[in-house]
Amino acid sequence: MSEPGLQLPFPPVAAIASRNAGKIREIRDICAGWPTRWVTADQDARSWPEVEETGASYLENAMLKARAVAHALKLPALADDSGIEVDALAGRPGVHSARYAGPRATDRENLDKLIEVVRATPSDRRGARYRCVAAIRWPDGTALHAVGTCEGRLIDEPRGSGGFGYDPMFIPLGERRTMAELTQHEKDRISHRGRALRALGDLLGGPSPGG
Repeated sequence: MSEPGLQLPFPPVAAIASRNAGKIREIRDICAGWPTRWVTADQDARSWPEVEETGASYLENAMLKARAVAHALKLPALADDSGIEVDALAGRPGVHSARYAGPRATDRENLDKLIEVVRATPSDRRGARYRCVAAIRWPDGTALHAVGTCEGRLIDEPRGSGGFGYDPMFIPLGERRTMAELTQHEKDRISHRGRALRALGDLLGGPSPGG
């Protein structure tokens, strides 16, 4: 892990440690200003590791993915882990958001399960937030991470066809539209992932390690 206050350079080439097409698209869009060429599993012939998200926190899961890909490809690797935290559920599903309806649940199955819960929850107790931890790790173990959140509320009738995951039932604070009804640019500007990646970018730009 990097020392507090350490600033590292933008890597000229880095891997995106994810196989989620929606997440990869968002990372590319949000980090479009980085002077970095991205390598992804769908465009790279090398063997990419399958990483089980066994961590007890977003940071642990993000680092598990970044560490495995950085080691396998000998490249800096960018990963994130995120989830939705529902006030009425004491912050659940949280780190288990991607597996809320079961270990191999689809986005739709997870969404449907949370809708069932929300329908039984009074409207004044439907506060929620998305949280994301974004991490970048070099093969030598040097790493940085940053956190982003997006506050909002949940509805029990999903709307919109954009985004992925729980976006059709999440209305960001100050919005009337769900995350899935926003344009990609609008979503990236306010989303948990956008905020985490921009904060991570703010930590980059220093001299090369050892330079």
